[in-house]
Amino acid sequence: MKFKFLVDGVWRIDHQQLFKEDEYGMNNIILVGDGLPVMDIDDHNHADNALTSISFPHEPLLPLRAEDIETTRNRLSQHMSSHTVYELIPDSGKVFALDANVSVEEAFLVMHEEGLSVAPLWDEASHQITGMLTASDFILILMELQRKHVMVAKNVLELSSISAWKEGKLQLQRRPLIKVDPDENLNAIAISILQNHISTVPVLYVAQNSTCPQLLHVACLGGLLKHIHRHFEHRINYLPLLQQPIGSLPVGSWIRGIGGARELLTLPVHELLSDAFKLLLDEHISSAPVVDNKGGLVNIFSRSDITSFAKGNVYARIQLDQATIAQALQLVDKKARSRFGICTRSDSLYHVITLLSNPEVRRVVVVEAGSQRVLGLITLRDVFSLIFRDLC
Repeated sequence: MKFKFLVDGVWRIDHQQLFKEDEYGMNNIILVGDGLPVMDIDDHNHADNALTSISFPHEPLLPLRAEDIETTRNRLSQHMSSHTVYELIPDSGKVFALDANVSVEEAFLVMHEEGLSVAPLWDEASHQITGMLTASDFILILMELQRKHVMVAKNVLELSSISAWKEGKLQLQRRPLIKVDPDENLNAIAISILQNHISTVPVLYVAQNSTCPQLLHVACLGGLLKHIHRHFEHRINYLPLLQQPIGSLPVGSWIRGIGGARELLTLPVHELLSDAFKLLLDEHISSAPVVDNKGGLVNIFSRSDITSFAKGNVYARIQLDQATIAQALQLVDKKARSRFGICTRSDSLYHVITLLSNPEVRRVVVVEAGSQRVLGLITLRDVFSLIFRDLC
């Protein structure tokens, strides 16, 4: 059976239900069979399949053509070029900046308590945002101290300022600050983050006849993806690439044998912290799935988990070359699991984007249905690298 909806005098279809194109255009459809019960409460598998089919089909209705990929990319790029960074700034909320002269210990604690993985640094002397403090900075600080066999006594980080570490032998984040203006279009954020291999970019506004910037927002790919999702969630047919199952797309990292642009790196649950952090830094990845001896998903371990060590001054006692990931994950907040989503290879790219549009979700783990064996990992950067290939 075919049907449409009359909305504001215009015939429309619901893209979240099954639809098909015929000589009368696009129509929603309902499949009606003879002799079948209206409801089968005992057949849970059929119920699950029905729920899946009414959202987005696992297989595309029509084969994806090369021009469909370019159409999706062009339409998204055109949309982003017509919207400004201002639209990403919440109507209300908090934005944090740390004084560059604050102690490492205090910065560590603030980032943990506020759930921050990155924070702008404010230099009071110059009245400028001079850099960004990241979770990677804390990892490098602890690794450097322990490499030199210096116990991370509480008073060491208590007396050392962030600026001292930045200007010292570690020379962290020495490149010029990368920032965007609120009047720039959304492509500016994607370009800044993708080309400079960073996770966030501060949005700074400088009033006329002033040299002192105002920090309005810290923009990230998650906020950009949330904007895209909000504008296109009812127009998915306008972006044919998003209807494709992720298993058919060159996106993300995958285990050997499946293929993909990059091979997935995983961490055994009893891996030493020193080796785990070294892997994340050396391979330029923000996280890796933690797996059991059968390759099943246990959790996710990320660079930002280092901030959990601030709780109870754990950083002053932990030895990275002796503690394991399993021990470290016990320190991570219980809600940390909400930072990643789970899907299967047959789920659509739109489904993955929906998961990543949640501000708490930074990555999606692809598992084998039933066994929960880890097959792949898709990050925010992976999605944007696919959609905005020409910007990378």
